[in-house]
Amino acid sequence: MNDDKINSRRDFVRKVGLGGAFAALGTTSAFSVLSDAKTKKKSTKGVSLNLGLQEGVAPGASLTEKLDFMEANGIFGLEVGGGKLADRVPEIQKALQNRKVKISAICAGFRGWLISSEESERKKCMDTSKEILAAAGALGSYGMILVPGFNGQKPSLPFVEARAILIDQLKELGEFAVKNNTTIILEPLNRREAWFLRQVSDAAAICRDVESPGVTCMGDFWHMTWEEPDDMGAFISGQKYLNHVHMASRKTRNSPGEDEGDNYITGFKALKMINYQHFVSFECGTKGDKKVVIPSALKLLRDQWEMAV
Repeated sequence: MNDDKINSRRDFVRKVGLGGAFAALGTTSAFSVLSDAKTKKKSTKGVSLNLGLQEGVAPGASLTEKLDFMEANGIFGLEVGGGKLADRVPEIQKALQNRKVKISAICAGFRGWLISSEESERKKCMDTSKEILAAAGALGSYGMILVPGFNGQKPSLPFVEARAILIDQLKELGEFAVKNNTTIILEPLNRREAWFLRQVSDAAAICRDVESPGVTCMGDFWHMTWEEPDDMGAFISGQKYLNHVHMASRKTRNSPGEDEGDNYITGFKALKMINYQHFVSFECGTKGDKKVVIPSALKLLRDQWEMAV
């Protein structure tokens, strides 16, 4: 999506206001969203910006070096991949002993996809997701990120049937997640990567229909840049279901601040309004030296967090 289209959508939100925007989008009740947000706004002074890094983003040749860098820079959430995670549980548990760093979310790692038209692919996704959820629980992670289906995964079910089957499967996965003291975290992607789930409000609506404390959702500033009319509206639509946030620069998906004009203040205001408690985790590349670029990005984000009033 080009800049003109993005600006046009954001101008629309500014003109009609958040309530009008939600009414036009039609997924969430505008009145209830704004009412809840105003109620929670009273406690925003106590909401902290909890920053995290994906394991691959953190500089260092070993997990120990990565953790040293994170603690030295006040980063206390480590997001690890779900691939072969069960085999890594002892290693990660040992590395985190006597550390301030905790495991935040687990990034995918499952095989198959839940909206496949082939039962074998859906079963594969269910089985591998349960393996990851069990490992996530053992590591104290608050959730495993799950994408119902990517563009390249074919054949998939038609939308209405896909949503119905997805909800049934999420009820089962949600129950399994709760038993393991963790959750499923649905991630909306941009249209270049996924056709089925692209906005936070849609993910929140699925969570609502599943009705399980084990099924939550997230927002990703990168994907939101291309798909959401407004950062504030996106995060507020997540409300109680919002369980994780990904961070990247807004034009090239590198470290925040590496693109001119990177601004997250509106989104940060919303996170404060909904009393968001979990991590904002870097999922991005870097143009420059990580040991220089990431501390600079951290300062930018902390400064913008303070400006988000």
